[in-house]
Amino acid sequence: MLEETFQKVKEASLDLAILDNETIHQILLAVADRAIAETDSILAANAKDLSRMEPTNPLYDRLKLTPERIEGIAGDTKKVAELPSPLGKVLKQSTLPNGLELKRVSVPFGVIGIVYEARPNVTFDVFALCLKAGSACVLKGGKDADESNRAIVGLIKSVLKEFGVNENAIELLPATHEATGALLHANGWVDLVIPRGSKRLIDFVRQEASVPVIETGAGVCHAYFDKDGDTEKGARIINNAKTRRVSVCNALDCMLIHADRLADLPTLCAPLQTSKVLIYADEPALAALEGHYPTELLRPATEESYGTEFLSYTMAVKTVASAEEAIRHIRRFGSGHSECIITENRTTADQFLRQIDAACVYHNAPTSFTDGAQFGLGAEIGISTQKLHARGPMALEEITTYKWVIEGNGQVRP
Repeated sequence: MLEETFQKVKEASLDLAILDNETIHQILLAVADRAIAETDSILAANAKDLSRMEPTNPLYDRLKLTPERIEGIAGDTKKVAELPSPLGKVLKQSTLPNGLELKRVSVPFGVIGIVYEARPNVTFDVFALCLKAGSACVLKGGKDADESNRAIVGLIKSVLKEFGVNENAIELLPATHEATGALLHANGWVDLVIPRGSKRLIDFVRQEASVPVIETGAGVCHAYFDKDGDTEKGARIINNAKTRRVSVCNALDCMLIHADRLADLPTLCAPLQTSKVLIYADEPALAALEGHYPTELLRPATEESYGTEFLSYTMAVKTVASAEEAIRHIRRFGSGHSECIITENRTTADQFLRQIDAACVYHNAPTSFTDGAQFGLGAEIGISTQKLHARGPMALEEITTYKWVIEGNGQVRP
């Protein structure tokens, strides 16, 4: 049954390969406008999903759509529409001594599969990016967001139909484990799978798939406040990185503080009280915070406090004796997603930026900026923490591949 679906998507991808950029542009604008026009019906579907999830669940905020969020999604879709096409670019060219002309040209992947959890905004983002990059998409969302996803895919299909474009260019699979397995083994039909979600989901996809996978890893993010850090900047950066939106992968999980600056820890953490952030602190940090931070929001840290992606109003604090120790801690507990240093010392900053092995490394700015739209990419299909093909926010360029085009005039190889 699903093989027939994969076959239809593959056929649709061949149609997309010859679709002109102006038509793609108009389709994306129409999808954005339709999302705004049908906000009420999208929210009604989303409400059904939300009714099945406890508000205390870390995924609840990711699942929730609002008029403002739909407006933001529509805005990102329009930004993708306005971006230059990533296709047909000559990435490299040369002429061989025998006269053969070689060109390396960007082309679509073909069919891209996405396995994701309770994030219905991903449905819009993936479609917009895949269409702009000339690829069809097969979506395998979680059961938590199934009503929302089906409403969104139905909207997109109606727009495709209006433009006379094969509506199989986007397909949403059943929200079952069997469908996930079928997608991960759809060799010959699906060219690439990208997982978005928990570490458990990502590990499962990487280990199970027989089709190629680009891994988007969990975000265990750190902020190191150096001995030469500016307290005002630090408090602002740490609060934004932790509380702007706690359920996303770029949210701060652990603050590292130089031992010489423990006296400033209460000031650095003061803004977190407004959001009632629970802090797991090591012994020196706990002593510095006691009496200056709500007692009910303080806990002694354990080994398990570090290397955890909390996805909630929870954060760990670790005291270090040097920048080198901070770097060692991040190497041990980081996930290769996003890390930052807060310091006015240029030498220390450069050391951190060079030695931290992560997709995104920040100096005096929060990890909350790790986002395709913030990077000017329009939107993102995921944030890659691996090193093959793509790293960091993946947008149009990262979801194309290339082929060699060779022009000859009768040359033969001796």
